[in-house]
Amino acid sequence: MESPTSTASRPDYYDFLDRMRRPAAADLFRSIKSFLVSFSFHEPNAEEDGSKVQAFLAEMESAIRDHPLWANATSQEIDHALEGLEKYIMTKLFDRTFGTSTEDAVTDMEISEKIGLLQQFVKPHHLDIPKVLHNEASWLLAVKELQKINSFKAPREKLLCIMSCCQVINNLLLNISMSNDRTLSGADEFLPILIYITIKANPPQLHSNLKFVQLFRRETKLISEVEYYLTNLISAKMFIIDVNARSLSMEESEFQKHMELARLATQVSVASPSSSQGPPTSARANQEEIDMAGLLTILVNLFKVCLTLGLHSSFLSQNSSFLASNKMCFFCSKKNIIWFVILSKNHFTYQIKQNG
Repeated sequence: MESPTSTASRPDYYDFLDRMRRPAAADLFRSIKSFLVSFSFHEPNAEEDGSKVQAFLAEMESAIRDHPLWANATSQEIDHALEGLEKYIMTKLFDRTFGTSTEDAVTDMEISEKIGLLQQFVKPHHLDIPKVLHNEASWLLAVKELQKINSFKAPREKLLCIMSCCQVINNLLLNISMSNDRTLSGADEFLPILIYITIKANPPQLHSNLKFVQLFRRETKLISEVEYYLTNLISAKMFIIDVNARSLSMEESEFQKHMELARLATQVSVASPSSSQGPPTSARANQEEIDMAGLLTILVNLFKVCLTLGLHSSFLSQNSSFLASNKMCFFCSKKNIIWFVILSKNHFTYQIKQNG
C-alpha cells in the first residue's frame, strides 16, 4: 500500500524539479510560470480553475513527450514527470484553490459538527455492520489514514490518504471472507464500514478535500479502483449530510433524543475550562461561576428535552446548593429505560441502562 509519505511517492517530484533546473528546460519553465501568473488576473472560481488546470496538464503532457529532456523516455517516466508537474503547480496554487469559497467553508463546518454529534452515539449496528466484520485494530488504522488528508497539498497525496483508508477496509473484508468462507457482497459491506470510519475519523474539511481531488487530480487518474474508492467516500459524505432515523435503523424519537443529548454534551464541552492552570484566582473564581451558571442553563434545557420526549425526570445534587456543587446527577426514565446524566464543570456524560 503506497503512502503519501513513502519513498515511492516522492522520486517523481524531485526528479521533475531537478530537470526543471536545467538550462534545457527553460521553455517549459516559462510556460509553467506564465500559467501560474495568469491566475492572478482572475477571482478564484473552483470549477473554472479546475478546468484550466486540467487543460494545462493535458497540454504539458504533449510538450514533455516531445521535449529533448525526455527523449526516449518510457511511458512511466512521462507519467512521473506529469505527477511532479501536478504537485508543483497545485502546491503553488493551493491557497487559491482549496476551500476558498464561503459555501465550502460552511459545508465543511456543518459536516464536521454533524459528525461530532454522530460520534457520541452511532455504533456499528446502527449501520447494519455484522459482528463478524468488527475489527477495532483495522478500523483504527483506517481512521488514522483518513485523518492525514489535510497534511498534504497535492491532489494525488490527498487521494492516497483516501486510497490507504479504503484499502485497509477492503483488505479486512478479504481476510474475513477467506477465513470464514463467506462471500463478499461488495459495496453493501464496504460502504457501511467506510461511513463508520468517516464518522470515527471526522476528517478535517472533508467536503473541500473531496472537491479539491475531484477538480484538480488529473482526470486520467480518476479511474478504476481509484474512482470506486473516491465515489464511495463521496457517498459516505452524502449519507452523513442526509442522515436520519431510518438510515440508522432507529425510531424517530430515539434518533432525536440522541441528537439532542449530543448537542447538550457539545455545549458543555465547549463551555468547560480548557486548561488546568487557568487564569489568576479571582478571575478563575468568576469563570467557575459562569461555567456553573452555564451548566444550570443546560440542565433546564435538558429538562425541556425530557418533557418534550415524554420522559419523567429528576435530579440529585451532591450538596444542597447547586452552585456549591461540583457535580450533579440527573436521570430521566421512560418505561424501563433510565438515562443517567452526569454534569460537572469539566465533563458531561450520559449512559442508558435497562432497568430490570
